[in-house]
Amino acid sequence: MKLLAGTLFFVTGLLTVLGASPSFGSPNQCPNTSILLRTFRLTVSCNITTLKEKQLKDIQAPVTNLYLPFLYLLAFSVGLPFNLVALWVLVFRTKPLPSTLLLINLTVADCFLLLVLPFRIVYHFRGNHWELGEPFCRVVMAVFYGNMYGSAWFLAAVAIDRYVALVHPFKARTLRTQRVSVYMVVAVWIVVLAAMLPLLMSQQTYVLDKLQITTCHDALPEEEHENYFLPYFSALFAFCFLLPFAIILFCHSAVLRTLLAERKRYAHAIRVTVLVLLVFIVCFLPSNVLLLLTYADNRVDGNGEDIYIPYMVSLAVSTFNSCIDPVIFYFVSTEFRQKLKSSLCCSSDYQGQLSSQGKHISSSAGQRTNVTLLSMNSRQTAL
Repeated sequence: MKLLAGTLFFVTGLLTVLGASPSFGSPNQCPNTSILLRTFRLTVSCNITTLKEKQLKDIQAPVTNLYLPFLYLLAFSVGLPFNLVALWVLVFRTKPLPSTLLLINLTVADCFLLLVLPFRIVYHFRGNHWELGEPFCRVVMAVFYGNMYGSAWFLAAVAIDRYVALVHPFKARTLRTQRVSVYMVVAVWIVVLAAMLPLLMSQQTYVLDKLQITTCHDALPEEEHENYFLPYFSALFAFCFLLPFAIILFCHSAVLRTLLAERKRYAHAIRVTVLVLLVFIVCFLPSNVLLLLTYADNRVDGNGEDIYIPYMVSLAVSTFNSCIDPVIFYFVSTEFRQKLKSSLCCSSDYQGQLSSQGKHISSSAGQRTNVTLLSMNSRQTAL
């Protein structure tokens, strides 16, 4: 994970040294150049940018400069301690199971997001004014979107792991291994880094002269808006949201059908399914849909001004996935539940219960074949 973070900062540092700020057309040259502030059209004429009165009110509205940072602050205050506790339990108190590696990396992705939220909080509190420079703006936005799409793929990987363990337990010996988990983790991080490169390599800060503020990822030249970022975010929506969502729906429905058919306990499986659907439908879906509408509406008729505030609110709500993920860990992993309870409660009765369960499994082992034991162990680690 340190290597990934180092790579991100190396890329942005290299861009700074080389003076690179790729943008498709300079917004500060004559004659007039059209710029979009999300759903707002700005006109730049000889370094002077102008906005309509309604647009000025919206970008300086209490929703943007007060309620948004409050939502980010709430997500930060709740999500950071939850994820730090989850990371400690997963790294130091949990057995290195294949699913554990996936959960650790999902927690790391959430921690990356939570660590950059204070910069977004200050940005909005100061009236959407960015003072930390172009390179750091790119890093913050890459981490911001990278968490959303990386979390989607890590949740899909966890769903696949549970699907193999519960639906195909006899294949788990070859499919649920540390090596396979490492391959999945590396693949997800490569996808995330590749998906965020366009944000890292394009200009994200623009000055709005009338307001005397520098926006971060809120103002884009219209040519980039229509010809670059619309297809870019459309591709992210298809491959980093819809595809993992489809995988999750298939895997979780198959798990529930299997548990119901075998009359197994399925309360935990239902909770996991509901929580994952909550992350996708409540946290990720609104921001992704409104993001596409923002770009598509401006391309069609330019009348998408009413989408600006709903989109910004949905983007803030999307960060609450970092608060829900640790709860998913609790229901997804028996090992995580046990270690969390033993670490926080230190209950001797609970430890005695675990010991009696172990003795019961050991006494009944002689009555089962090795294949049956493998199937049982595989399912226990996934429930």
